[in-house]
Amino acid sequence: MSFTVVIPARYASSRLPGKPLAEIAGKPMVQHVYERALESRASRVVVATDDERIRSACERFGANVVLTSPDHASGTDRLEEVARKLGFEADHRMVNVQGDEPLIPPALINQVADNLERYPDAAIATLCERIHDVDHVFNPNVVKVVFDHQGMAHYFSRAPIPWARDRWQDSNPLAGADISLPDGVGYFRHIGIYGYRASVLGQFVNWAPAPTEKVESLEQLRALYNGALIHVDVATEKPPAGVDTEADLERIRAWLDSGRG
Repeated sequence: MSFTVVIPARYASSRLPGKPLAEIAGKPMVQHVYERALESRASRVVVATDDERIRSACERFGANVVLTSPDHASGTDRLEEVARKLGFEADHRMVNVQGDEPLIPPALINQVADNLERYPDAAIATLCERIHDVDHVFNPNVVKVVFDHQGMAHYFSRAPIPWARDRWQDSNPLAGADISLPDGVGYFRHIGIYGYRASVLGQFVNWAPAPTEKVESLEQLRALYNGALIHVDVATEKPPAGVDTEADLERIRAWLDSGRG
């Protein structure tokens, strides 16, 4: 069963304007992402952008490009426009790979797409990795996820979930108390790669932002609030960090220039 990779690429960025076009090892960053996606089993790879500069750069290296509206509130809205413009059937699988992930392992793209096929009740599939550092559990920039024995998500949060009542009730971890993770339960960091069925995208853009989504600033909570099942699997490979800052960009440049990428 075929699937499509969509790479949203916006020029505007508060911390790194023009990020998709930043040069890494002689290529724009979005080209590295595109080439990684081509190594997956996807039947089609598409760059979705609202910027003519990005479209021109992508067409120069032979990418398929869909020009989307500049008015989208989120990447999910942009993905829905791509699904609509390309006429995807309701059950067609789409994997959203961010344009700032030049080292994304193709195996993770396949894993998300495969899980959508393996779990027909899931509208969305995503990945996570185990957390071993207690500081990451209490870091609000690290999104945690709790899921059931079949991998279906219960909740995503910036807060420490699950809360270890007996271990943490007599100390204040946020105040720097010396704490540790409890035994016998896993803590998992959400990895922001998503697979969608095209049908859920059409529903998603008509749902109002959920109360939990607004307070946590986590868009995936809108899907849970409206009853869509999200399958979460532990990533088969550790994903390298993406590019959010100039320091991230220099780190990945050094990595690829060394021939390790």
